[in-house]
Amino acid sequence: MINNIVFLRKNKKQNMGSVKKAFLFFAVILFAVSPFLVKASESHTAEISAHAEEPKTQREEIDEYIDHHLQDDHYFSLYTDKKEGKTYGFPLPVIIIDGGVKVFMSSAFDFGKNTVEKDGQFYKLYHGKIYKTDATGTLNYDEHHHPTNVKALDLSITKNVVGLILATVLLFWGFLGLAKTYKKGANNLPKGAGRVLEPLVLYVRDEMAIPNIGHRYREFMPYLLSVFFLILVLNLLGLTPLGFNVTGNISVTICLAIFTFLFVNFKANKDYWKHIFWMPGVPVPFKFVLAPIEVLGMFTKPFSLMVRLFANITAGHTVIMGLIAIVYVLQQQLTLGGSIGVSMLLTTFLMVIEILVAFLQAFIFTMLSSLFIGMAVEEHNEAHH
Repeated sequence: MINNIVFLRKNKKQNMGSVKKAFLFFAVILFAVSPFLVKASESHTAEISAHAEEPKTQREEIDEYIDHHLQDDHYFSLYTDKKEGKTYGFPLPVIIIDGGVKVFMSSAFDFGKNTVEKDGQFYKLYHGKIYKTDATGTLNYDEHHHPTNVKALDLSITKNVVGLILATVLLFWGFLGLAKTYKKGANNLPKGAGRVLEPLVLYVRDEMAIPNIGHRYREFMPYLLSVFFLILVLNLLGLTPLGFNVTGNISVTICLAIFTFLFVNFKANKDYWKHIFWMPGVPVPFKFVLAPIEVLGMFTKPFSLMVRLFANITAGHTVIMGLIAIVYVLQQQLTLGGSIGVSMLLTTFLMVIEILVAFLQAFIFTMLSSLFIGMAVEEHNEAHH
């Protein structure tokens, strides 16, 4: 009887240990995903607490760090040492249009601590935005704690712009080498980066442009290749320690979507417009019903391109940053070695998926763009009768 009691107690302890480990594992997953789910509400709370100069909790500091990574910045930060209060990196040029062009380095703001005076005008950097203010740097807030000061027209070289420039340089370098190979002869084999680029170029041509656009595919190949490789390179740069998040910026994705929208509508033939405003083969009453729906569809297509790319890249970056934060949050529960091991295991697994997503998002954006263009330039059968 005593042996049975001892066995039951041991079994109970083992079960409790297993349940505790299971709850801890789910807590890790929940912590990694929850910053993206509640980022908007907690970032507002973090702003208010920061303004009141209250000490931040570890969770608030992590959310603020993730939010900072997702946003654009006037300073290229590489590493921050909070113990010494130093940020290692380099400042970027600030270009303001306000009664003339004003150019200076972002280091003048000292991460928002200083007010910069240029030609009698005063400017303050607050949460990545430059506001016009007075000599003391006064910012006025509304009931939601958002500054009501006038924003300066900011054309600065920000971190995202640096990422775009770097991606452009890499693309020029790769494709100029590929072009030189073809100039020497059509049968020459590419060398270096060209060996990677050529199969992708052929894939865009044979699997996207030709099937969706048809005989006019050559007309749109420069755009399709540009958008495919730009998104691909930017997505891959976002997975490096440089910390770029260019395609996770809504202003970048909306520009790409607008280009697709312009190509579709400026290159569209009369059959395309006829199907939108006066659908053939449909009773007249239904034509009036379908026309507004088709017009709305003209704008929902680029909107879907914009949101799909932005949301997928933003979600991926947020979850990866949340998994890395496990090292700091669960040191006591898992010990330093255990927290690093769990973080590296989950992050490595997700990074492999993110590399796939980097290619997949470039493919989806280009494929849908070619599909929309093909629908606009398609010659319908009724036009030949």
